[in-house]
Amino acid sequence: MLFRGDEIVEPSYMRLYSEGELQSRLEKALGLLKSCTLCPRKCGSNRLAGETGVCGVGRMAKVSSYNTHFGEEAPLVGKFGSGTIFLTSCNLLCSLCQNYDISHLAEGVEVEPEQMADMMVDLADRGCQNINFVTPTHVVPQIIEALILAIEKGLRVPLVYNSGGYDQKETLELLDGIFDIYMPDFKFWENKWADRFCNAPDYQEVAQTAIKEMHHQVGDLVMDNDGTALRGLIVRHLVMPGNVGGTKEVMEFLSKEISKNTYVNLMDQYRPCGKADQDGFINRRITGQEFRDAVNSAKKAGLVRLDPRDRPRLIFQI
Repeated sequence: MLFRGDEIVEPSYMRLYSEGELQSRLEKALGLLKSCTLCPRKCGSNRLAGETGVCGVGRMAKVSSYNTHFGEEAPLVGKFGSGTIFLTSCNLLCSLCQNYDISHLAEGVEVEPEQMADMMVDLADRGCQNINFVTPTHVVPQIIEALILAIEKGLRVPLVYNSGGYDQKETLELLDGIFDIYMPDFKFWENKWADRFCNAPDYQEVAQTAIKEMHHQVGDLVMDNDGTALRGLIVRHLVMPGNVGGTKEVMEFLSKEISKNTYVNLMDQYRPCGKADQDGFINRRITGQEFRDAVNSAKKAGLVRLDPRDRPRLIFQI
């Protein structure tokens, strides 16, 4: 159980379930699959009939793996890890993806709603204080479908929406009250880089709109007595070589247009993955100075909640 003071905190989806609203949301979400408009790609595939679009996934979700995960942000890990479900494929398909085998090569298996529900319940039974869906954007209906079954099996922990930030506002609106924790990336500020690495020339505008909607739904991050996340927004930003991510501008956006209390994870673990070693702009690790500059950008923007990462720095100390 999660507590705020002496109060037991139930995840917000319980109210929607008790009111019958979850089933209504499911029907609306499934309707988006007929000519798919779930994500900003709007590929129009009839996924209900098994067609696949940009994401390569049809009617059934695919899962690469699920397990307790201790490498996530401090408020998600708690004592027993974050209950992480790695969903196969992706709607963004970055050429530099660190999970290239999952996102591009579609490593994983199709799962029935009952199977995904069992994964969720199993992770909660292990002590995980949240269920963390990694790259959920393209399988929102399937997650809602499994959630209903998981609730009936006793699930009572918050859900985490862990996305690349390339999310459709209308789809996020269907998730209002279902996910208590949103954790998007804000990958690139300049669209020329998003176009180059993700074929997403509208990434900046889409990510801004999506993060504003997420914050509107859940607000700043709130934690329980033990520092475990109950509800709110966490934003990830991967520091890139040569500042191709536009860290300064991303931090200023979060501070000015979201909240100075936004919980931010500036990530230093970039390494050339996927096809990144073929691109001269990003075929190296970041330097110590590049990471220090990124942290200074966040502080200068007035952001005060930076994720503490108690781990050795694996970047070059230059």
